[in-house]
Amino acid sequence: MNRWRLILLPFSILYGTITGIRNLLYKVGIFSSYEIPVPSIIVGNLSVGGTGKTPHVAYLTSFLKDKYNIAILSRGYGRKTKGFLVVTTDSIAADVGDEPLEYKSKFGSDVQVFVCEKRKTGIEMILKQFPDTDLILLDDAFQHRAVRAGLSILISDYSRPFFRDFVLPAGNLREWKDGEKRADLCIFSKCPPELSEQNKTHYRSTFHNPQQVFFSSVVYGSLIPLSGHSIPSDISDIILVTGIANPKPIREYLSSEAKVTPVVFPDHHRFSLQDIHRIHEIFRNFTHGKAIIVTTVKDAMRLLTEEFKNETNEFPWFMLPIEVDIEDSGRFTNEIIQYVESHKRSS
Repeated sequence: MNRWRLILLPFSILYGTITGIRNLLYKVGIFSSYEIPVPSIIVGNLSVGGTGKTPHVAYLTSFLKDKYNIAILSRGYGRKTKGFLVVTTDSIAADVGDEPLEYKSKFGSDVQVFVCEKRKTGIEMILKQFPDTDLILLDDAFQHRAVRAGLSILISDYSRPFFRDFVLPAGNLREWKDGEKRADLCIFSKCPPELSEQNKTHYRSTFHNPQQVFFSSVVYGSLIPLSGHSIPSDISDIILVTGIANPKPIREYLSSEAKVTPVVFPDHHRFSLQDIHRIHEIFRNFTHGKAIIVTTVKDAMRLLTEEFKNETNEFPWFMLPIEVDIEDSGRFTNEIIQYVESHKRSS
C-alpha cells in the first residue's frame, strides 16, 4: 500500500464496514436478490480500474453467440441518458456508453446489447421484448447484489491482484477481499508471457476454489484506420491517446514499435473539440510523415462521432484492437457451456 494512502486507512475501514454490512444483509436474506430466470453470467471485479472485463465479455460472446441468443446488459457508464435502452450500430457513446457500443460494433446483429442502471429492470425488459433470449451476460455487476446470476466470473489484474490490495480509499478494492467467495470462477488477467507453475499455484491458492482459477493474457491485433490513411511502412512516432483506467500495458506494447508520446485522459473521458485540437497540435510537431495517432477501441467509440469526423479525417488516426487469450481455454469453454446447458429453460 502506498504510504501516503495509509492516511486514508480509517476511511477504508469505515467504507469496508458499510459494504460488509450490506453484503451480510444480502447473505442472510434481509435484502432480497432477484434471481435471473434464464442462464446468466456476471463478469466483474473487486477493484476499481481496468482489469480487462470488456475483452473477457467479448471472449465469452465470441464462442457462445453461435450456440445461443445472447443479450449483453451493462449500466452504460458515462452515458448522459437514463433508464433502459437498446444499443444499435447507430447509437453513440454519449447515449449508451463506450463499452456497450464497442460490443455492438464488434458483434452487430449476432447479439443484443442493452443498458440499464437498474439491472433487474433491464433484465425484465430484455425478457419481455426478446423472449427468445437464451443467455444474459452482465458486464460489471459483481457488486450489484440486487440481482443474482447463475454464474459469476471474477477478473483480477495479475499485476494488481485482489489479495494484495485493500479497500478504498487506501486501496482499490470496492469491498473486502472475501467478496471473492461469491465468484464461481476467477481469471487473473494481463499475465506476463512466461508464467511459472510456482506463481500459478500461489495465485490459485488465493481463491476459495483453486481448481476454478484461470490465467489470461492480452493479444493485440493489427491497427485499424479510423480515416482513409494507410499505415506508414516505417513508423517512427506514435501519439497514443487514451481515456482508460490503465494505459500502461498498451504504451509498453507500442514502445517496441516506435517512440510513443502518451496523451492521457481520465477513464471514460468525454472528448471535446478542444481535446482533438490539442492532440492534432501535438501531431503537427512530427513533420516527417512517419507519425500516427493511435487510440483504443473503447476510446474510438467516443471519437467516432459526426462532431469529430471532419476534424479527424485529415489525420492518420488508428485504433488498436485488444483481445484475450485464456490458458486452458478448452476447459474454460467447457465450464461455461456446461453451466448454460444445465440451466437452459425448457421450451
